[in-house]
Amino acid sequence: MSDQVSVLLVSGSTRSASANAAALRTAAAVAPAGVRTELYERLAELPAFNPDHDVDPLPPLVAELRGRIAVADAVLFCAPEYAGSLPGAFKNLLDWTVGGEEMYGKPVAWLTVAPEGRGDGASATLATVLGYLSTVVIEPALVRLPLPSTAIGADGTANDGQIRAELTEVLRAIQRHVAAAH
Repeated sequence: MSDQVSVLLVSGSTRSASANAAALRTAAAVAPAGVRTELYERLAELPAFNPDHDVDPLPPLVAELRGRIAVADAVLFCAPEYAGSLPGAFKNLLDWTVGGEEMYGKPVAWLTVAPEGRGDGASATLATVLGYLSTVVIEPALVRLPLPSTAIGADGTANDGQIRAELTEVLRAIQRHVAAAH
């Protein structure tokens, strides 16, 4: 294993002003030494999942997604909740990963940026899907970190020092897990 831990950051939101994407942009900005992050930003472009198309050659965007997952040491999701569950576009992304082997045994974690009392349905659904995919959940990196729009600066990242520090710690927990597994 190289000294660098590679973490793919995946927001489950398609909104341009998404707090979920802001949390992950912030995580990228505050990544500790030894952690390299990559933000996946093509969620809205993925084709609708169709099992008939989950064969070689894969649709190009799906092949790209699976390739990014394959080379990452871990994946950090930030999942919004819509109608008590995962939004359709995010579930679509996850559906495209079922037919591949890239998520099997992959260390994963997720953030919830919704305030207390919201987001639990999405987290539960995400846990179910990721369990089905046989991922390895990094428990210390599962964090509820409410991110109000007032805490997001003009650059699209959180400007609150405590939020930034907690995101650094999430990435450190992922880094420790990956290092211990190798």
